[in-house]
Amino acid sequence: MRGMGKTKSMRRPVWAGLCGAALAGTLLAAPGTALADGPARHPDPGPRWQLGESGTEARFRGLAAVSRGTAWVAGTKGTVLRTSDGGRTWREVSPPGAADLEFRDIEAFDGRRAVVLAIGEGEASRVLRTDDGGATWKESFRNTDAKAFYDCMTFFDRRHGLAMSDPVDGRFRILSTADGGRSWKVLPDTGMPTAQEGEAGFAASGQCLVSSGPRDVWLATGGASRTRVLHSADRGLTWRATDAPIPAGDPARGVFGLAFRDRTHGLAVGGDYRADQPSPRAAAVTRDGGRRWDPAGRPPPAYRSGVTWLPHSRSTALAVGPTGTDVTTDGGRSWRTVDTGSYDTVDCTPDGGCWAAGEKGRIARLTRR
Repeated sequence: MRGMGKTKSMRRPVWAGLCGAALAGTLLAAPGTALADGPARHPDPGPRWQLGESGTEARFRGLAAVSRGTAWVAGTKGTVLRTSDGGRTWREVSPPGAADLEFRDIEAFDGRRAVVLAIGEGEASRVLRTDDGGATWKESFRNTDAKAFYDCMTFFDRRHGLAMSDPVDGRFRILSTADGGRSWKVLPDTGMPTAQEGEAGFAASGQCLVSSGPRDVWLATGGASRTRVLHSADRGLTWRATDAPIPAGDPARGVFGLAFRDRTHGLAVGGDYRADQPSPRAAAVTRDGGRRWDPAGRPPPAYRSGVTWLPHSRSTALAVGPTGTDVTTDGGRSWRTVDTGSYDTVDCTPDGGCWAAGEKGRIARLTRR
């Protein structure tokens, strides 16, 4: 979205071997409570975000968590970092000559293969891919339409993926790849609903376009009179729009991040990204694939830009934003703040790794201290 500003060593993760419900208990436990994986001999504050040393002041809104040991981040001034040792060290693997680009999303298949999205008007929107851990990069798409502005991308598998642009000629534009991001084509817009006046996506966390399973994908919007979530069940060919009960009516308000644990259960977070404005209804939940969205009974206390389900959990998730991290243990109906650090995006992996990233080079993994 054009209106949005461009804005220590790790230890073994507590999530290893824990189910989502047990982990949620440790997140919400008071200091001194025994952890779920056994009684503690000494008071233990439970799992917390452990900041790593990124060696940069870049702001990271793009995050791709591969495993407990491997993750990628992408951010301002064309910066891309990768870790393969659980965050003890981060290696800069930025594409050469990319210092003028603003990376806002990155999708990684493993420690060697990743696709990164640069945002901006016209040719500032680009996609690059690496197959050797960032040693070399190849540009696979450069936008040539001055009316397009790409925000987010997602992959269904290692081959098929989509990227989305703010509306062009009244409809959101969808870019498609069938070869892992090596080449892209614009999809027909005949199955896309007409955009509202001022409606766009937010390139805030790489989560305004998310997928679950082989064909389902959701697109989050804001900036218009109504906040909406669009759903496609055929990899972006046809879409249905549904209103979401998150603040609207201003270019700074809307849904900023989505997360689906399967094709029916989803979470939406957002609000008003301006620090001096309240976000009283910053989260919503769906149980039918996005046909209906219900407001959280107790939402996060402020704007949130990123959200993710805990691995192997049916009811527990994390949301992050500039003023803190919140956890839900009831599938998104209520949220509780568990950390006040600033993060823009968050991602978890099936093997129990969970990572967050944000401003001033902040990258963290959930650990037991």
